[in-house]
Formats: sequence, structure tokens, C-alpha cells
Amino acid sequence: MSANETLMSVCDAALFDLDGVLTPTAEVHMHAWARMFNEYLAGRAAAQGSGNTAEYTDADYFAHVDGKPRYDGVRDFLASRGIELPWGDPSDLPEAETVCGLGNRKNLSFAAVLASDGVTPYPGSVRLLDYLATQRVAVAVVSSSQNADAVLTAAGLRDRFEVVVDGRLAHAEGLPGKPAPDTYLRAAEALGVPKERAVVFEDAVSGTEAGRAGHFGLVVGVDRGVGARTLLDSGADLVVSDLAELLP
Repeated sequence: MSANETLMSVCDAALFDLDGVLTPTAEVHMHAWARMFNEYLAGRAAAQGSGNTAEYTDADYFAHVDGKPRYDGVRDFLASRGIELPWGDPSDLPEAETVCGLGNRKNLSFAAVLASDGVTPYPGSVRLLDYLATQRVAVAVVSSSQNADAVLTAAGLRDRFEVVVDGRLAHAEGLPGKPAPDTYLRAAEALGVPKERAVVFEDAVSGTEAGRAGHFGLVVGVDRGVGARTLLDSGADLVVSDLAELLP
């Protein structure tokens, strides 16, 4: 059975992660995280001279941050360095030395790049969206980001999705983020499609883990750098490097 036949055999709904699946904003996020964490670690080392202040790298992004709600990523990375900060509040100023403050500091960098440079969606992803529209497949975006609406708008994709389950909605409804399956389950419910007939598209380990935990009809891993083996081991049923590979 071809990749397209495998996909369409269970696909009444397609549930897409955003950053790294539909748009190359994962790279912008990676750069914003690196800038924020390395500035914070350097400042901490200068002020306290203690703790594991080794430079933050892309490996840290994939291990601790990728695909998670923003503040969870801050907490988990800091924990990997033996650093514990007060959680704070989402209203914290970016200068606050709290988990929320650092998360908000990172978001300023991301928003500045998005505003100045915009974002162009992956051509292969747009082609798959066009194809799914001809097959009357319902579609939704499921993103941990609180910037999902802005990214979709900047990419010219917002009008394609009636259902967007993002970090803001998850917070408002008390839904745990990935790797818990709740946000994906919420999207399938909003589309009126049983999870067994819904397909998850993810480029992050936390997302493929969410797909596996939710027992969806299919979990498609999109390898933008994590590695095909890693995505398969964490829950993907098949892995592609570009969503155009799923076209007939």
C-alpha cells in the first residue's frame, strides 16, 4: 500500500501541528529560544557563578522544548541544568526571573522576527492541503504555540482552518499540552470525527507521543531534523520529509 493509500484509508480529518509541519517557523522558534536561554545563562553565570551554565544548543531544543507549551519548555530545560525558578504568572514582564517571564522574553524575539520577515508555508504542505480539500477531508491546526493565529495569518493559511486548537485555547480550557493527547482529541471532537478516523501530522517527539497516546487512526511524522528513527520510536506510524510525499 502506498503512503497515500495508507493515509486516505483512515483520513476523515487531518490534524496538523503548525511550526515545522505547515510553516518553517520552527527555525525561528529555535533561534528565539537559543538567544533567550543563552543570554539568561550568561547573565546567571556572571551574577552567581554557579549552576550548569553550559551553552544552550539545538540538542537542548529537541530534548526539552520542541512541541511543548512555552512555559513547560522553559521549566524542562531549566530542570535539565539543575535550575529551579518560581513559575510566576503569564502576565509577568519579560524581565521577570520566573518561568513565565523567561517564556515571555522568548516570545518577544519570535514576534519581532515574524513581524519583520513574515513566513512562507512549505510548498509541499500547501499541496497536501489542496489535495485534502478535493477529498472533502476536514482539517484543523493543533499547536502548542500561543502565536498560531498570527503565524497562520502571516502565512496566508488562516482561512483554510475553521478549527485551531492552540496554546491560548488549551490554557482557557485547562487542556494539558503535548505529549498529552488532549489538544488533538479536542480538535477531532470539534471537527466531529472519531479519533480512529483522524490523522495526526507532527515533526516533534512530544507531538508523535501525543498521537500515540490518543490512539488516532494514523500518526505521520515529518522529519525536519529530529530524525526518522526517533519519530518512529516515539509514536509515528510512518515518516516523510515533506508532506508532498503523501500525494497520489
